[in-house]
Amino acid sequence: MLLLRSESLPEGLDWLYELKLDGYRAIAVKSGGTVRLRSRNDSDFNRRYPSIVAALAAMPDETVLDGEIVAFDASGRLSFQALQNHASTSTLIYYVFDVMIVEGRDVTGEPLDARRALLESRVLPVLSDPIRYSPELPARLPDLIQSVKAQQLEGLVAKRRDSRYEPGQRSGAWLKMRVNRSQAFVIGGYTIAGNGFDALIFGCYEGGQLRYVARTRSGFTKRFR
Repeated sequence: MLLLRSESLPEGLDWLYELKLDGYRAIAVKSGGTVRLRSRNDSDFNRRYPSIVAALAAMPDETVLDGEIVAFDASGRLSFQALQNHASTSTLIYYVFDVMIVEGRDVTGEPLDARRALLESRVLPVLSDPIRYSPELPARLPDLIQSVKAQQLEGLVAKRRDSRYEPGQRSGAWLKMRVNRSQAFVIGGYTIAGNGFDALIFGCYEGGQLRYVARTRSGFTKRFR
């Protein structure tokens, strides 16, 4: 189920709020005693994140979880750069926020509150680090926005409590809002000019894929080139 980007989030008891995590969305499946960790685009994450796969071995069989893989840098802050270049210095965590199948029972048609209750009672008690729960943030929306700004976190997510799980859909039942508008970019290449380069080419990662953003010529002198 996909998040719809929004410039503002709704308020009210019909909605719950979570932190917007800056990582890789991942589906965890355990079937026949085997764990498979897949990206949103169905790429294999097993070899890339073996510590998370090993920790998921304790989850009930015939169960499917939805969550996000994130990394913390040496200072203990969420870092997408640390996730892209994770090593022994990075702490990897898989934050789980939903469940689609519990011990062979399809629960996608049940409301979000009911699915999260199943997640809390039937799945999470048997799991431990690096598997964690993405908890509801029980506070007023203005207070949450102020706190996210102060902590320089990325943003917030709002989800309708009665929403069913809609695979592949961006229905608006799940919304995301950036609070601190920053972005990490990757230098993906350059264009040639004379004896040096004309411009650097920048991209960013979206859903595990590197996307072109822009190029820049400013700030580079002939001596630097």
